Amino acid sequence: MKSTILISLIAFTAMTTSFSQSTMSKDDKLKAHIIDLENAGWNAFKTKDAGWFKVNTTDEYLQVTEEGITNKVEVINSLSDCQVKSFLLKDFKMVKFDKKTLVLIYTATQDGVCGGEKLPHKVQVSVNYVKRGGKWLEAFYMDAAIEE
Repeated sequence: MKSTILISLIAFTAMTTSFSQSTMSKDDKLKAHIIDLENAGWNAFKTKDAGWFKVNTTDEYLQVTEEGITNKVEVINSLSDCQVKSFLLKDFKMVKFDKKTLVLIYTATQDGVCGGEKLPHKVQVSVNYVKRGGKWLEAFYMDAAIEE
C-alpha cells in the first residue's frame, strides 16, 4: 500500500513539474521572440530601415518620448534625422495580459542624435505588443530618460 501511494505521489509530482515547465517554456519562448523583435526594431532605428516599422507596427502605432507623441508615419519619416551609433537593451520584464496582448519593460542605453539633439543615454522603456493575424506587432512605445 505504501509503495502504491509513493509511486502515485512521484507520478503526480512529475506530471505537475512537467506541466509547469511546459507552461513556463511557452512564456519564455514568447518573451525571447518579443525581445528579438525589440532588438530588430532598435537595429532598424539605427540603420534607418523604414521597412521594419511598416511591417512590424500596427497602423495605429504611437510613440511617446521626451520629444512628444508621434504616430507610425511620423516615426518612419523621422528616421533620416537620426544617427544612432550604438544601443544595448537589458533587464527585460514581460507581462502577458491575455493571448493577444502584452507589455515588455526594459532599460536601454543608446548613443545617438535625432534632429540635432543628443538622445538620452539611458532610458526606461515600455512597449505594448498585440497579436494580429498570427503575428506580434508593436502597438505602443514609450520611453523616459533615467538620470545618471
